[in-house]
Amino acid sequence: MKIAIIGAGIIGVTTAYELAADGHEVTVFERHAAAAEEASFATAGMVAPGSVTPWAAPGMPAKVLRSLLSRHAAVRIGRPLSAGDLAWIWKWRRACKLETYLANRARLQRLAFYSSERLRQLSADLPLEYERSEGYLMLLRSGKDLQLAQPALQVIRDAGVAFREIDAAEARRIEPALNADTALAGAIHLPRDEVGNCRQFAMGLKIGAQLLGARFLSNTTVTRIGRSVPATLYVAGEARRRRFDALVLCAGVASASLLKPLGLSVPIAPVYGYSISAHIREPLNAPLSAVMDERYQVAITRLGQRVRVAGGAEIGGAPGHKRAASLQTLYKVLHDWFPGAAQLSNGVQEWKGARPMLPDGPPVLGASGVPGLWLNIGHGASGWALSCGSARVVADLIAGRAPAIDLEGLGVERLLR
Repeated sequence: MKIAIIGAGIIGVTTAYELAADGHEVTVFERHAAAAEEASFATAGMVAPGSVTPWAAPGMPAKVLRSLLSRHAAVRIGRPLSAGDLAWIWKWRRACKLETYLANRARLQRLAFYSSERLRQLSADLPLEYERSEGYLMLLRSGKDLQLAQPALQVIRDAGVAFREIDAAEARRIEPALNADTALAGAIHLPRDEVGNCRQFAMGLKIGAQLLGARFLSNTTVTRIGRSVPATLYVAGEARRRRFDALVLCAGVASASLLKPLGLSVPIAPVYGYSISAHIREPLNAPLSAVMDERYQVAITRLGQRVRVAGGAEIGGAPGHKRAASLQTLYKVLHDWFPGAAQLSNGVQEWKGARPMLPDGPPVLGASGVPGLWLNIGHGASGWALSCGSARVVADLIAGRAPAIDLEGLGVERLLR
């Protein structure tokens, strides 16, 4: 088939590869000059399927309200808050019910574990060059942090993930550069989880897709999806529509505005995350792989010769405005655990990215209900961890094959109830 993909983030690139590998004629439309320029650009890089859970969880509304009073809050409310943001928050709050959370957690983890397997398979099959390492430590500053981490540990146990609860001394043996002056009550070690440079992987897989015949059209904005059967789209600056046998929408936050004229109201909201990336000043002072500060929900990862610190969740506000307090939290956590590891005097990359998040957590995969239009949207903060599996699922559905996992609750019908 002749298939168009809208969006060349990690979701669009993985989808392009899987469809090209299936023998389809693939064209990818990307509004930026290169792939992975938005939500996929400077992520923490964690691929920890056991930790992929819905943000909509029991107790989260109260936790968010408490965190708003903290100087280094993990969640912040930006201004202005639009009507869409308020509607999203209301739906998110309703999705925090225990029964809803458990169902969505199961859906997300099925997809996350499958995606991790697919990522490993692609990495083994293709000569992809990207920064990666294995192993992940959840750092617990105090006994209270250990107590608060127990629900997350139960989730990991239920998922069958290999992990060890370890004391501070063992944690420092695994990550010898951890600052001895920062209090550490213990840690959770997940040896099979991994870290990878999402953008580098996307750029490498894009080349793989091109070698299979896929075309990538950069600086090309899709302004509208037509109603014609089987599938049409309109590009900015062009009067004529472009025809395809099928379209796959992978446009992140922009997906909602493209779907609305077709009668599909999809509540995707941008929940902003932050990161800083800097060159390593002294390798012996830098992490070997990845750590997560559970108190501040900030990840510190080693990507080749750089350190990346990522965290925060900001609802509302302007896309181009970087909140100083959110960045200060990242610098604080880096200094707490790995002082002197990074060159912070110059060349630091500060990034803010919009995660395309649905209120209840899982993405939407598969047929849209509009003839010829397929969806791969709403992956939130877990896009990198879910990308390879989501792409394979959508490719299988387009081919008329049964996917390798149960898709209950991952279709568009979930949003129409």
